[in-house]
Amino acid sequence: MKNIILFDDDNWRSLLPLTYTRPVGDVRIGILTMAEKWAIIHKAKVSYITQDHLAGKFPAAVDEDNLLINSACFPTDKLIAYTEGLRLNESIVYHDELIAARLDRIQFEKLINNEAADEIRAIDISEEKDCVEKLSHPYQIFVFNGREIIRDFTWLTAGRTSFPVGSGNTIIGKHPIFVEEGAKIHATIFNTEEGPIYIGKNALIMEGSLIRGPFAMGEFSVVKMGAKIYANTTLGPGCKVGGEVQNVVFQANSNKAHDGYLGNAVVGEWCNFGAGTNNSNLKNNYEDVKLWSYISERFESTGLQFCGLIFGDHSKCAINTVFNTGTVVGVSTNIFGSGFPRNFIPSFSWGGSAGYVTYDIRKALETARRVVARRNMKLTEDDVRILEYTFYESARYRPWE
Repeated sequence: MKNIILFDDDNWRSLLPLTYTRPVGDVRIGILTMAEKWAIIHKAKVSYITQDHLAGKFPAAVDEDNLLINSACFPTDKLIAYTEGLRLNESIVYHDELIAARLDRIQFEKLINNEAADEIRAIDISEEKDCVEKLSHPYQIFVFNGREIIRDFTWLTAGRTSFPVGSGNTIIGKHPIFVEEGAKIHATIFNTEEGPIYIGKNALIMEGSLIRGPFAMGEFSVVKMGAKIYANTTLGPGCKVGGEVQNVVFQANSNKAHDGYLGNAVVGEWCNFGAGTNNSNLKNNYEDVKLWSYISERFESTGLQFCGLIFGDHSKCAINTVFNTGTVVGVSTNIFGSGFPRNFIPSFSWGGSAGYVTYDIRKALETARRVVARRNMKLTEDDVRILEYTFYESARYRPWE
């Protein structure tokens, strides 16, 4: 089996707040994370070279023969071919940027320790078209999600037979539905005219739901009764979603279980939306939406007319919360109160439109422990270190401190 190591570059920071708590390779877009895509394609095991505070939870596993790939790169057909054709001590370069390299253990150790390595032959693919596509902004996760569902669907289902959708369900359209073992579907209308639908192991779709493809839901995820889910939406493993959802990517283990609208959004892990929560995804004047950038530390145009919400891990909001167009919410925030909260809410904020205080790290960790315990999981020491790092690193964005 091949050994792939995904390495983060400066794109790690451009994808904050989602990457405070995960390497770029662990970002879900489509059905799979970036790492899972490369693992399936190359039939490989995958590990990470990432930021120091993430390395305990996401360590690098070095072998005698290692294929290093930039974790922000999508597996396009051309890039897959190039990575499959690499020989030892060869690399792929695109406009002076390292995209991939195949190194033995000795060369890898020299690279990591900044020691002089043997000469590595560079294959320059700067003139290649449709070869290198990178994930470089959080909003691209929902923009590219439909395309990635279709790609992932092809890789995941090739040569396999779906379990039955079951009687009592209605299917409209020409694209396939693939159902994994243990999934339960009750009295649901599926529309596959625009793309396929993937239903993971032991997932549950309750009665009265309306779902349009491309759509994907991971194992043990739940669609609540009467949900209206539009195209290009992904529910990661363990998510529970109801109400109206359009072009949203839930990473994993997050809940939007009640009525309310969420559109053109990315939701991290261990998040919860109170009943009646809504977000705007279109400005009243129809101008392009601006979004907070952690690189420039200001609001920048996305070039998108539809852009809703970026919501970091472990964040929560109370019932009837309303988010304005183009809102970025950091890690472990707690949002409540009437009116629109600000368009950029730093990590570990507690409050709403009336103002904020800092969410004490000890209380935030207590809550996180209770939340993960509800899924029979445990907040590990690595998880604690990641949240503590995020608390102190993000302090400069909390102006009231």
